Amino acid sequence: MLLKILQLVSSIIVISLSAYGLITRDYQLNFLMIFFLGLFMLILGIKEFQRERSIYGWLLIAVCLFALFVSIQNFIYL
Repeated sequence: MLLKILQLVSSIIVISLSAYGLITRDYQLNFLMIFFLGLFMLILGIKEFQRERSIYGWLLIAVCLFALFVSIQNFIYL
């Protein structure tokens, strides 16, 4: 239940930041969008591990780590 709530909250944050960037053409908050997208992928990876689909779980964890790395890099060089 908690994972479902976190998944919903992170997806709403990602969609709202994406919409803000598209409407205003201000892309300074992209690092936050990528960060929350990484958290969303982490939640999906945990859910896949719970469903005993470990290959997809590891793939989503790897995508999560890459997204968090890109987000941190964008924040540092902002």
